[in-house]
Amino acid sequence: MFTRASRQGLRDTRTEIAHRSTPAINCWRDTPTGAEPKRPENNAMSSSSNVKALPRKPSRARTEDSGRPMSQVIRERIRKAGKRFHANDNISEFIHSEVEREALRKEVESRVQDLLESLVIDTTNDHNTQETARRVSKMYFKEVFRGRYEAMPPVTEFPNVERLSELIVVGPITVRSACSHHLCPILGKIWIGVLPNANSKLIGLSKYARVADWVMSRPQIQEEAVKTLADELERLLVPDGLAVIMEADHFCMHWRGVKDESSMTSSIMRGSFLKSDALRRELLSLLKRS
Repeated sequence: MFTRASRQGLRDTRTEIAHRSTPAINCWRDTPTGAEPKRPENNAMSSSSNVKALPRKPSRARTEDSGRPMSQVIRERIRKAGKRFHANDNISEFIHSEVEREALRKEVESRVQDLLESLVIDTTNDHNTQETARRVSKMYFKEVFRGRYEAMPPVTEFPNVERLSELIVVGPITVRSACSHHLCPILGKIWIGVLPNANSKLIGLSKYARVADWVMSRPQIQEEAVKTLADELERLLVPDGLAVIMEADHFCMHWRGVKDESSMTSSIMRGSFLKSDALRRELLSLLKRS
């Protein structure tokens, strides 16, 4: 048995051994006030050569509405502004960034994938449809429906220095759209007649095609498409007269339904074209030559 004195001696021996084998870790002791404490040199973690920085995760773009479907966020913005969002309306002002545009595209991709699965298409094992949802969503956003999601392309305007007041005819411009009833293609041509005045603005020939393509790249019916295009051109040019004539094939009739090959022609006449029979006849005679 150990006596009280022998037990005390054993404790003192253990304490002394511990102090000898343990490096000092209290780097704050005996440090002058305000001085930088010295780190122990034998601490491996303090050596910059042994410390590897962890890879930085890409910062995730945050929006005021993170966590909700982007389509819901955009719809709420449009309703709050008192605007409509029909199939042929441009809603680009309510998409606040490329991050939001991509989030909306991915949401559409998910919905297209749901459609394919509901059509009982094995997109897991069918190599032809494994990427179909992504392709379709990109096609809608960047091509066939881009006129809804992108702002109007830049249009350079020129003053009518020579005070031109004679008829200008542009066309035929090849256009592509989609029927909003079945989302089937509409393929056609457009002719534009402009009667400028001294205060009208002039635009380059290619800009007619760019504006027409922007307007037509939406789901819509032809009768409304020509009106929308006329509204945009009238705002840009401020002419005395404006005419827009469109002839197109509709695949909602060619591809399905009655499967007939008929085409459709529609027109908008404004200003001088409505008032002057002679001006209309001149326009139509020029169109026959083209």
